[in-house]
Amino acid sequence: MDYLLDSLYSAILLAVSIDAELLTVVSVSLKVSSSSTILASVIGVPLGVFIAFKTFRGKRLVITVLNTLLALPTVVIGLLVYSFISRRGLLGAFDLLYTQKAIIIGQTILIVPVVATFTIAAISRIDIRYRKTALTLGASWFQAACVVIREARFGIFAAIIAAFGRVISEVGISMMLGGNAKGFTRTITTAMALEYDKGEFTLAIALGIILLSLSFGINLLFHFFQGRTEA
Repeated sequence: MDYLLDSLYSAILLAVSIDAELLTVVSVSLKVSSSSTILASVIGVPLGVFIAFKTFRGKRLVITVLNTLLALPTVVIGLLVYSFISRRGLLGAFDLLYTQKAIIIGQTILIVPVVATFTIAAISRIDIRYRKTALTLGASWFQAACVVIREARFGIFAAIIAAFGRVISEVGISMMLGGNAKGFTRTITTAMALEYDKGEFTLAIALGIILLSLSFGINLLFHFFQGRTEA
């Protein structure tokens, strides 16, 4: 117990100190996670809006598939993307393997279903009369969609934040596609795994504290703006 408390105390001191290696790891994590979240939002939000608005054959099946992909293991995505971007793969000529771009591609694939599914859920909770009234008043499909999106904005923002939390805490894709290269593709989670293997629990705990602090800070910021908007 004393060992755990001592490690925790040392980790807190390390986390609040300005350590160059620690800052590099955090910056790489934020860069790749933010980039993949933005790309997934650009793809997932319109996809979710389209599925929620349109009635077509196989809609239930599409939603079921998206719900199933929420549980897709990161190692499966890592293997799939690896097969495409490895030197013998279809995209091997682009030298994407073991780069930040490779991590972003894998993480984007991971969270597009998250954004799309939660967007569908957020829009489905909005009264259908909003859409019908807008269309009755002469609004186009796009304008009616904008009205509904405005009403469902908090649910959509929550979907994006959930997606960010999913990628910043994943380790399989980052390890398999990034290679955990120091100062280049080493993220918070891959650094934690490495330090654990080395027996450096203090740095691993410090990185864990930073990871939790980042997630908490982003959620706190979202709830702050949500409260200001509702007020």
